[in-house]
Amino acid sequence: MDSTPPVVRPRLLVVEDEGHLAAGLKLNLELDGYLVDVAGTAREAGEHLLGATYDAIVLDVMLPDVNGFELCAKLRESGNFTPVIMLTARGDAEDRVHGLEVGADDYMVKPFELSELLARVRSLLRRRQWEKGEAKQSAPSLLVFGDAQVDFDTHEVRVAGEPKKLTQLELDLLRYFSENPNRVLSRRELLEKVWKLRNSNNARTVDNFISRLRRHFDDPKDPRFFISVRGAGYKFIVVE
Repeated sequence: MDSTPPVVRPRLLVVEDEGHLAAGLKLNLELDGYLVDVAGTAREAGEHLLGATYDAIVLDVMLPDVNGFELCAKLRESGNFTPVIMLTARGDAEDRVHGLEVGADDYMVKPFELSELLARVRSLLRRRQWEKGEAKQSAPSLLVFGDAQVDFDTHEVRVAGEPKKLTQLELDLLRYFSENPNRVLSRRELLEKVWKLRNSNNARTVDNFISRLRRHFDDPKDPRFFISVRGAGYKFIVVE
């Protein structure tokens, strides 16, 4: 008898109201080995999310009922931390930052290369698998610094007693800093170890997420914990 465990295919939700684009994404993601559901509105997406568990969500910003920013924010507020890649027709820095601020893990500007989207989906799933693996089990689950207390297992975060909501990627980044205290970490290292992206030069993404951690735990104008090291990267200071 064959005792080999069955291969579990990751399940994705594509939320996109442009029919031809949704169909193309579904086809190519399925060819890449995923199970794919498609929703054309935020309401349809909500119905899918109530009935199934997903490994990642590809979410368009411009939907006919609720925009993608609002839907992503509602997911995070409800405690759903499924990785989200947002698709937007606008490349404005303000839009990109807003997407990250409401809890998206990544964003892409239309039109985009299909190969890049597939690579980013794989990156999100690798990072999630890593979180479930031995690296997570061997690391301390509780981090205390300054007025902050972070439980990586339960996602419970408090600063000066007040609860904070962090995305999975924010927690991943904070965990990596906590495992490497007082050491300068380059943007390239962070992209490789946290985002699971090799040979990537997307330094702006790292900078955006450092800004988010500072807003949660630090003084953005005069940070004490997340320190910029000019020309080198960032350092997490645990003892002043």
